[in-house]
This record gives sequence, C-alpha cells and structure tokens, in this order.
Amino acid sequence: MTTAEQLATRSSTPACDDGVCGAAGMTVPDSERTAAVFKALADPVRLRLYSRIAATGGETCVCDIQDVGVSQPTVSHHLRKLRDAGLIDCERRGTWVYYWAVPGALGPLASVLDAHTQLITR
Repeated sequence: MTTAEQLATRSSTPACDDGVCGAAGMTVPDSERTAAVFKALADPVRLRLYSRIAATGGETCVCDIQDVGVSQPTVSHHLRKLRDAGLIDCERRGTWVYYWAVPGALGPLASVLDAHTQLITR
C-alpha cells in the first residue's frame, strides 16, 4: 500500500479507531524541550554548524569553524543558540573555545520522529 493509499484509508476512518484517542502524548516540559531542539536545528546555518561539530565525534575549535556563509559574530550567535538548546557544549581554553555535541541531545527528536513513523506505517 502506498503512502497516499494509507492516508486515504486513515482519513476515512475515525481517529479513535486506530487507538490514537487514548494516547497520552507528550508532557508540557517534554514538548517545550523538543520544540526548542527542533527550532534550533530549523535554521540552515545552525544545522550546518551542528553537523560539523557532531561529525568530528569529539571537540571542535571555533577557529576551525569556517565557511558557513555568515560572519564570525553571526557564527557566535548561532553557536549560542545551539548551546541554549542543549545540543552542544563548550569550554574556553586560552584564546579559543572548543565545542562538542552533547551525547543524547537528539533523543527527543528521535522519539517524536519514531512515533510519527509508527503512525504512518500502521
């Protein structure tokens, strides 16, 4: 069955027939945290910065973050937004600041996407 056929079938049946009515959903704090992570990664510059930092698997010096298409002050602003969302952390060492991806920070996104995928594939 194609996705279009699944959607057509789902739209013709009441929502409670597939067990969705009894679902608890997310708590308010969980939804706020997850929305902040989605919002932080929704910006293309922040997504590029996060992917570069996460791809190293360790620490990345701010001096090595170049060519993201914006000025250095704008890079600093976006790094701050990623830190505020809990996606990255940093440590200053002398003149330079080193960034790393926070392990498990994408967990809330994974749980939302997994739940959505399960609903689509029913």
